[in-house]
Amino acid sequence: FETEKFSCLLMEFCSGGDLHILRQKQPGKHFSEQAARFYASEVLLALEYLHMMGVVYRDLKPENVMVREDGHIMLSDFDLSLQSFVSPTLIQSTSQPSCHIASYCMQPSCIVESSCKLPVACIQPSCFKPRFLNSKPRKAKTEKGGSDSFPMLIAEPTDARSMSFVGTHEYLAPEIIRGDGHGSSVDWWTFGIFLYELLTGKTPFKGNGNRETLFNVVGQPLKFPEGGGSISFAAKDLIRGLLAKDPKKRLGFKKGATEIKQHPFFDNVNWALIRSTNPPEIPKPIDLSILNETLKSSSVQQQQEKHSKQSDSSSGPYLDFEFF
Repeated sequence: FETEKFSCLLMEFCSGGDLHILRQKQPGKHFSEQAARFYASEVLLALEYLHMMGVVYRDLKPENVMVREDGHIMLSDFDLSLQSFVSPTLIQSTSQPSCHIASYCMQPSCIVESSCKLPVACIQPSCFKPRFLNSKPRKAKTEKGGSDSFPMLIAEPTDARSMSFVGTHEYLAPEIIRGDGHGSSVDWWTFGIFLYELLTGKTPFKGNGNRETLFNVVGQPLKFPEGGGSISFAAKDLIRGLLAKDPKKRLGFKKGATEIKQHPFFDNVNWALIRSTNPPEIPKPIDLSILNETLKSSSVQQQQEKHSKQSDSSSGPYLDFEFF
C-alpha cells in the first residue's frame, strides 16, 4: 500500500529468525536428527508445492528458511526462482515398482534381501530396506476398491531448462557449474546439501575459496565427517541419493517430492499433519516495544545522516528506501 510519503511492503514477521541462526545456537552447531527431519520435511513440502506451481526455487539454504513464531518454517527470497510449465499427473503406484534410477547406496550391506527381486536401483519401500532400520513387515494399505496402493500425484516441472549461473557457491549443483543447463532437479541437489548442513553444521564441498568449492562440487566424492556416528544410515543414504552428480540419477529426478517422501528416512513422518506437529523449538516471545524504540532511534539517525549529506542534482533522481 502507499502513504503520502512511502510505498510499503508488508511481510510476515518471523520471530525465530532463520535456520542458519538457529543452527548456530545448537550444541555442536548442528541439529539433532529428529529436529533436522522435522525441518527437512517442512522444506520438502514447500518445494513440492513450488514445483507443483511450476516454480524452481534454486536458492535453498538455511539463511532463506525462516522460523515463524509457532516454530514452523517458511521459505523466503525468491529472486533466483525460475518459472516454468508443469502438468500434474495422477499415476497408480504398484506394489512392484519399476526402477530406473541408479543405486544410491555404495555398499552391498545397504540392501537387505526381500521378496522383491529387483535390482539394487530400486528405491521403493517394498524393495529398499536399509539394514539398520526396523524391518518389520508393514500392512499393505488398501482402498475400498481392493487396490493395494493409492494413486500418486506427480507434479514435477521436468521441462524446465535454464543456462543461468545462479545460486550460492556451496549449494550449486554440478550441472550449473558445468554449464550443461539445468532443471528442477537442482532443487533436490540443494535439498541434499541443506540436510547435510543441518546434520553436520557445514556443507560437504566447501573449499578454501569459491574456485576450490566449485571444483569440489564437480570433481570430489561426497564424504561424511569422520566419527559422524550420530548420523544414521538412512540419513546418509538419503543424502547420497540427493547428491548424485548426474541429475538423471538423482533422487527426485522423475517423480520429485513424491519419490523422496518414500525414502526410509521419512518413515515416521505424517505428511498430512506435519503443520500440527510440535516443532523442535518454539522462539521466545519478543518484546516489540523494545524493537520499536530501536527502530525509531535508527530511523532518526538515518534521517540525520541523510540531511547532513549534500545532494547532487546532476546525478539524476534516485529512489530511497527506508526501513521502519
